[in-house]
Amino acid sequence: MQLIKQNSQIGIIKSLFIIFIGTIIIAISAKIKIPFYPVPMTMQTFVVLFLGISLGYKIGLATICLYLIEGIAGLPVFSNSPERGVGLVYFTGPTMGYLIGFVSACFLASFIKTEDNFFLIFLKLSLSVSTIYILGIIWLATIIGWDKPIFDVGVKPFLLAELFKISLLTVLAKKSLKLRKFI
Repeated sequence: MQLIKQNSQIGIIKSLFIIFIGTIIIAISAKIKIPFYPVPMTMQTFVVLFLGISLGYKIGLATICLYLIEGIAGLPVFSNSPERGVGLVYFTGPTMGYLIGFVSACFLASFIKTEDNFFLIFLKLSLSVSTIYILGIIWLATIIGWDKPIFDVGVKPFLLAELFKISLLTVLAKKSLKLRKFI
């Protein structure tokens, strides 16, 4: 009984460590950006999808949620923080829909399996990342107005970069799935 309890505690500590490291990786990816207005282009979508694939939905979602909590609490983990604000004020700005979309994208990316072929992996990743943009432009339109060219501002500039990120992840997905065995 003691051995089972000890293994369980080690597993929890290992999971918490992985979640914490994951939030650091997302925060670093947020700072790797090409400045666009009102939404910057970052490497976050790549990392969010990667975490979903490699960590699975439980630890992946915990990582994304902790990252969002860190940002809402005022840590400068978001892309344009601290220069454009921190905490809840920044979170509820133009990028909130995209940030919330990270949760759904990570969850959907976790359904990629080793048996999936490259085409199916590409489709699953495309669906996953599309939830980020759907939620993002809905919130963006709410903030800047539905009469503005929302697609041209909130999606179109990012399509080529997303295609590259998804293609790269498609190639790396089967190798990334092997990380789940260590978690």
